[in-house]
Amino acid sequence: MHLRFLVPGAVAALATVALTRAAVGLPAALGAPGPRLRATADRAAAAGSRHASDGLFHNTLPDEIVNRGALLAVVRAMASRGTTGRPGGAIPLVADPAPTTPAPLALTWYGHSSVLLEVDGHRVLADPVWGERVSPSPTIGPRRLHPAPVPLSALPPVDAVVISHDHYDHLDLPTVRALLRAGTALFVVPLGLGNHLRRWGVPDARVVELDWDESVQIGALTLTCTEARHFSGRGLRRNTTLWSSWVVAGPQHRVFFGGDTGYTPAFADLGRTYGPFDLTVLPIGAYSDRWPLIHMTPEEAVQAHRDLTGGQAAPLVPIHWATFNLGFHAWAEPVERLRAAADSAGVRIAVPRPGGRLDATAPPPPSDWWTAVG
Repeated sequence: MHLRFLVPGAVAALATVALTRAAVGLPAALGAPGPRLRATADRAAAAGSRHASDGLFHNTLPDEIVNRGALLAVVRAMASRGTTGRPGGAIPLVADPAPTTPAPLALTWYGHSSVLLEVDGHRVLADPVWGERVSPSPTIGPRRLHPAPVPLSALPPVDAVVISHDHYDHLDLPTVRALLRAGTALFVVPLGLGNHLRRWGVPDARVVELDWDESVQIGALTLTCTEARHFSGRGLRRNTTLWSSWVVAGPQHRVFFGGDTGYTPAFADLGRTYGPFDLTVLPIGAYSDRWPLIHMTPEEAVQAHRDLTGGQAAPLVPIHWATFNLGFHAWAEPVERLRAAADSAGVRIAVPRPGGRLDATAPPPPSDWWTAVG
């Protein structure tokens, strides 16, 4: 009789402890409540944007994100996928040091979409995520498949931090707080996303919010917020902040950073307007038939690169793969498909290991480090 009552009580207690741990820090991690697209100190966040209506942003082309009716099926599929999407062994990491003086054109990939760009003597850190999980919870949600190659404190000073959108695998609360303490760089973000940053303590003076096709000058660099085909939201409500790609243009070199996007014919327009690009950094992972319009396949990334560069010989560096298991494909499948598509199209790709730095003016041919892992 004693055990019959003790066991359920112990289970309930353990469940309470687990739920409490899972909820630690949840309100802060969710970001700004709403978040409200209120007027900021220097502009009305959404009121003047042609990409917003009724307080919500939208894509230029129709989109079909996972609808709410199918969301439960996706959650079940995620829970039952087993080891699909996980590497078969340890992912090889490197810790290439940054030079004292930024190069004319170089890139260091830290995994997923986190890259450090060196453009004409400046440094721009894009979509930095050093957290252990891409989730509002410290115990639930996608966890890293490899450690961060270097601690965030080992990075050199940067001139700007650009964010593509507010999803957890691109906007990470612990990383933002660490960057806030470590330097004085501006956070350059799409409209509305500054609400999250301000809630986390980033002062107004360090936040620049831009609509598509708006720019800010930082030193000799022009950072331009450009179109992407995606969505936003850190809670139940979607599209209260804008999503974007980014053009990083210096006096001599231009880089296109895709962040996270589905394929869109707008890439050709962006190439004509802001190119020619010397380097494209494009997402290749987490694609699925369940959401074909908001994540590119590797083949679509090759087409986007061709659209952006007009067929020029610029290299493509793939991102948005290898670090978090966010889809239903095998771990190495994105890069294997990318290499096949790039070879067929005559596109140069460069695939550093996480933590690897490459000189984008003379990138080495891709060395297959992933097959043995995948």
